Amino acid sequence: MHTNGPISGRRPTRRTLLKAAGAAAVTAPALTAVAPAASAATGGAAADWDVIVIGAGFAGITAARELRARGKRVLVLEARDRIGGRTWTDTYGGQLIERGGTWVEPTQPYLGAELTRYKLALEEDEPISTTWLPTPSGPRQFTPEDGFGRMGTIFERMFDGTRTYFEKPFQPLHRADLLQSLDKLTLRDRLTQLALTPEEELLVNGQTAVYAGGSSKAGAFTMFAHWWALAGHTNAGWNDTMRWRIAKGTKALLQAMVNEAKPTIKLSSPVASVNDTGSLVYVTTTSGTSYNATAVVVALPVNSLSTVKFSPSLPPALTTATTQGIAVKNAVKLWIHARKGAGRVYGQGAEGGSPIPMLLPFKETSEGMLYVAFSTDPGLDPTNTAQVKKAVQQLGVNLDVIGVKSHDWGRDPYARGGWAFRKPKQLTTLYPEVTFTSGRLSFASGDIANGWSGYIDGAIESGLRAARQAAGEE
Repeated sequence: MHTNGPISGRRPTRRTLLKAAGAAAVTAPALTAVAPAASAATGGAAADWDVIVIGAGFAGITAARELRARGKRVLVLEARDRIGGRTWTDTYGGQLIERGGTWVEPTQPYLGAELTRYKLALEEDEPISTTWLPTPSGPRQFTPEDGFGRMGTIFERMFDGTRTYFEKPFQPLHRADLLQSLDKLTLRDRLTQLALTPEEELLVNGQTAVYAGGSSKAGAFTMFAHWWALAGHTNAGWNDTMRWRIAKGTKALLQAMVNEAKPTIKLSSPVASVNDTGSLVYVTTTSGTSYNATAVVVALPVNSLSTVKFSPSLPPALTTATTQGIAVKNAVKLWIHARKGAGRVYGQGAEGGSPIPMLLPFKETSEGMLYVAFSTDPGLDPTNTAQVKKAVQQLGVNLDVIGVKSHDWGRDPYARGGWAFRKPKQLTTLYPEVTFTSGRLSFASGDIANGWSGYIDGAIESGLRAARQAAGEE
């Protein structure tokens, strides 16, 4: 998610490491200064840059690389002191971890092309040994084959029909006639339609709730169904979206893009305003520094567009999107370090149950094991180890917690949310307008991809599109 959010149980069989011929070297971002030049598009007025890209996540870095390949002078302004946006490779317990987006799937077309381009090796998650799932009588231990098999059967019923209404998943409105009624449904509405038994309901409503931001009533059924269609309309394909990681971290792919393109990158430069005069666009940072260009790519999370003053105002679709929000606003990702003992255990809670509804094993450390977990409960203090341990115990899992490393993406001032998950009616009322240009501005974000919204693949897709728009090619 997103930021990749939590997803359903994965195949429990052991897989071998996917090998690729080496990985790109990871170095500091290349900062290249280019002298201003006059632009014919501005009637001879000197523009500082051909294109300014706001945001150095995957969408922004992709756009910058593509524009540099077209010979453009590109300035990237990034609010943080690092590149990556809602992806963030870090270390904990002696292991590389991802504090934001984690998993990649080589069959996702845009991401897959980048993995091939830079010859990046992938690493496969080790199999889960035990699963704890909610039942009417409390948490119960299942074998992975049994527990995940039961969940998969329910999801297959839930998304039966996606081959028709999402016949062409990368053209999400191809069957808009069928989606008009479906897009009104929440995940809760769809679960109710299925008339599940209490046992069946508990197996899946923890997932539907956390995806949607804490309640199955908040998220659109069509959002989850769209992901399912993109994954090949099968439970096996869906499970594979949480199977692989880039061996040297998401930062390895980002850095390979930067090393190739060598755009000028200014970190710690949050943007306060964007003023499109019709001939030049002026971008001013919160420190008061102003830059101008003939075009701008706004590669910010949709939720954070409201923090920038745009003149003229944002188009209606994007104004609505940033007002309503697309990314989950209470998204917290936790890395839990525990002593040896529990093993490669998966825990999942019921909707409204544990403040941590999903826990997955990651890697062994010298002291024990790292686990990754997700929360959308604003009452959870992820820095409070005792609270975290109690929340995990509510799943039926007993961990001897050494420490916790977390990031609250909802309270992150430059993200204002974690993984993307559309609300009811957003697909049919906001698309395709959210992907259009506005004057000299183009917009890029994994939140508004036509395909894998909420995934790195979607961010790359949107960056490619925005670069073509900024270059005047569409």
